[in-house]
Amino acid sequence: MKEAVLNAKQAQVDEIVDKMTRAESIIVVDYLGLNVAQVTELRRQLSEADVEMKVVKNSILQRAAKESGYEDLNTTFAGPTAVAFSYEDPIIAAKIIAKFAETTDVLQIKGGMVEGKVQTLDKINEYAHMPSHDELLATLASMLQSPVRKFAYAVKAIAEKQEADDSAA
Repeated sequence: MKEAVLNAKQAQVDEIVDKMTRAESIIVVDYLGLNVAQVTELRRQLSEADVEMKVVKNSILQRAAKESGYEDLNTTFAGPTAVAFSYEDPIIAAKIIAKFAETTDVLQIKGGMVEGKVQTLDKINEYAHMPSHDELLATLASMLQSPVRKFAYAVKAIAEKQEADDSAA
């Protein structure tokens, strides 16, 4: 039986190692104090953004972090720990969790990894408050549109002035 338990734990470690190595970001949170409805809502929001949240024993997380090269995360694996894995957008998990944390006093980001580098809590919070990719594109489009619009108005004004001059002559 002892061997079966060890094999089961190693399977859990292997699963987490796989998730850690595939993830663009890993956000570690302390969820103590969240009720079932709040955890369900947080999971729903993360899931809609293709982010997976798992609650895993700290000993499993520590072994997986060591095997995947993120041993610096081990200091965050204390107390009740949930881990959010984002496989595409490196900052979306931090954004969603930080926004959700604003609605409750108990959810706290403990640290994480973004694009292969373990980040400080301050850096994770900085990422969480950055504009999203879509917001940045919208801002850029708006900035590019303004000079074009001004140019179009200037050309239109010149054309109207010439028409007025031609009709007066």
